[in-house]
Amino acid sequence: MLLKDALATALSRLKAANVPSPRLNAETLLMFTLGCDRAYVYAHPERELTTDEHERYDDALTKRARGIPAQYITGHQEFWGLDLIVSPAALIPRPETEHVIETVLPLAKAQTRPRIIDVGTGSGAIAIALAKELPNAEIHATDISEAALEVARTNAARHQVEAKIVFHHRDLVEGFEASGFDFVVSNPPYVGESEEDEVQLEVRKFEPRNAVFGGPSGVEVIERLIPQAELVLKPGGWLILEMSGTIAAQVRELLSRWQHVASVKDLQGIERVAVARKP
Repeated sequence: MLLKDALATALSRLKAANVPSPRLNAETLLMFTLGCDRAYVYAHPERELTTDEHERYDDALTKRARGIPAQYITGHQEFWGLDLIVSPAALIPRPETEHVIETVLPLAKAQTRPRIIDVGTGSGAIAIALAKELPNAEIHATDISEAALEVARTNAARHQVEAKIVFHHRDLVEGFEASGFDFVVSNPPYVGESEEDEVQLEVRKFEPRNAVFGGPSGVEVIERLIPQAELVLKPGGWLILEMSGTIAAQVRELLSRWQHVASVKDLQGIERVAVARKP
């Protein structure tokens, strides 16, 4: 089959399966199959796919049509300009989480050697991005999932920051010393189980449930994290965490005793990051 025909067939197939952004998915999976970039795909429409290539492309399309995220099929996702390995053991890093990095950096760069802990690190996206941007920082990262930590360690090694990040298998920040950190940073689970029907099928079916849902209302994990963060932060230390607009008011209420409480909006104007300073 010619490349152009394979792409056209894939597009029709993904449309029929109601896959979002079918063209982008068809192209991404074809590039993955052939190990090429988009320019190659459109510069060689008459290229004949080998039998093996055709079979692998068909397998990838079958998985995508079933709802498996393209990132889990290709094993890759870009975050903060970094190519990260991803697997179903960890949440797929998303562009919204880059607002967390943007919020941390100016505050952390004002310090000589900030001590930072990334809570619920998953694939390691936040910790690794911060390690790249803050060469003098001491960074720790936690996750309750050992499988997710293996993904994070792999990504840290790929980006040559494994010596800059200490990974810990534990729940939130339990067991860390009091008043030891300048920053607690997190993208915690914050979707309410009551909102499950509104979540994309591929997210609730294939991404790790404990990384997506934060409890019945969505604030339960954050409700546990805030007092723990207060304990491990130094006086004047910062808590910076991702959230959704749905729970923003509740998060602000939970932070009512803190100072300089603010929220950062994403490109759609949704409150996406909560910022607060320990008294």
